[in-house]
Amino acid sequence: MTALGRLMARSDDDIPVRTPRVPAREAAERELSDPRYHQHDPNPIQQALDWLWERIGELFSAAAGTTPGGWIGLLAIAASVVLLLIALRLRLGAVRRTPTTSGALFAEAPRTAAEHRSAADRHAAEGRWNQAIQDRMRALVLALEERTLLTPGPGRTADEASTEAGRAFPAHADRLRTAARTFDDVTYGGRPGTEEAYTLLTALDTDLQHAKPDLATTPTRSRG
Repeated sequence: MTALGRLMARSDDDIPVRTPRVPAREAAERELSDPRYHQHDPNPIQQALDWLWERIGELFSAAAGTTPGGWIGLLAIAASVVLLLIALRLRLGAVRRTPTTSGALFAEAPRTAAEHRSAADRHAAEGRWNQAIQDRMRALVLALEERTLLTPGPGRTADEASTEAGRAFPAHADRLRTAARTFDDVTYGGRPGTEEAYTLLTALDTDLQHAKPDLATTPTRSRG
């Protein structure tokens, strides 16, 4: 018989057993502390979550009470906020994916065309096509500067370089514009580079190394 059962037991002559108040309470506490009475209680994490949801419910109830239209008005406001966040996300995503040609072609310490070609080959060998395309385009432009076929311009963009190079090599003007667009796409437009794009850029770089420029439109560099 449990402690509570013993407390409520009656004597043989049907007279209730009288137990002092304090011992009775202690006996009840010991009885209720038995683990079998708590085996279905929620764990501490569930208790914390229940408490949190109760507080959130109270917060929404309070907000509904002060919002015109009650719960309907509150839900309308919440829906408007969600739609606004979605619109902002789509807008920011579109801006991030839009290519820009305002960035400079070179954003690091000066290197030679040969150094950029070597870096491009290493990136290509490891399948890093974005970096390979960037370094190959820089090698192409630097090689033309080293031949004094382009005027050096540290802040020059890929479009500016391709336009100037196209005047020196009219037969390759279209390929140069494509190369500049590819560089901008992978550098600023968030588009992944491909092996095909890198192969085309490498072929253009090689062809320009052996091509004869149109000297009538080629700038000269002062060698003072």
